[in-house]
Amino acid sequence: MSFNSPTTGSGSRTSGRALEFGRTHVVRPKGKHQATIVWLHGLGDNGSSWSQLLESLPLPNIKWICPTAPTRPVAIFGGFPCTAWFDVGDLSEDGPDDVDGLDASAAHVANLLSTEPTDIKLGVGGFSMGAAIALYSATCCAQGKFGNGNPYRINLSVVVGLSGWLPCSRSLRNKIEGSQEAMRRAASFPLLLCHGRGDDVVQYQHGEKSAQVLSATGFRNLTFRTYNGYFNFLIL
Repeated sequence: MSFNSPTTGSGSRTSGRALEFGRTHVVRPKGKHQATIVWLHGLGDNGSSWSQLLESLPLPNIKWICPTAPTRPVAIFGGFPCTAWFDVGDLSEDGPDDVDGLDASAAHVANLLSTEPTDIKLGVGGFSMGAAIALYSATCCAQGKFGNGNPYRINLSVVVGLSGWLPCSRSLRNKIEGSQEAMRRAASFPLLLCHGRGDDVVQYQHGEKSAQVLSATGFRNLTFRTYNGYFNFLIL
């Protein structure tokens, strides 16, 4: 089962050049396998660093899949290439949206989950830019389609976003409210957003505004947690 957009192969495409996703790291459950979560790193990072942290958590029933984003030119760095799930000029909901890049990465995540057993709960989580893809995946799941209109067929049970922001926030409300089915899915979709007040990379107000937009759009099963200082994943 494939969820790739028409303009992408195994990666995304920038200026006519295919971008390949990097290595995927998997943390196997130490107990009974009950859930699989794809966890997405931040800008310039890789899946290896998060897999090491996730392996140390006392969550024995979760399988963690930690992919690595393609290396691509990134506008916020003046075109300097680094690992990034999509191109970005501003680490907030106010910047322009790279819908092709968002769709390609969300499709890659969906493909990783598509081979999991049918009795396993599925989720997506991420940090910073990875949280942006996680939240974008939640909106695709609620709508039942990617931004390019291709169907989104993964039934997500939860999405977690740490120190991130919501892409495509300006058009989300019209898209959700235009479909009774999307409104129904959004109303029951479990979302957890966490942000530190001292975050100087993705500023706190962007995470707070993203939570407000999601709530106003109809995502009623949403929890927004605030922390003093910079967010610490281990206090979850």
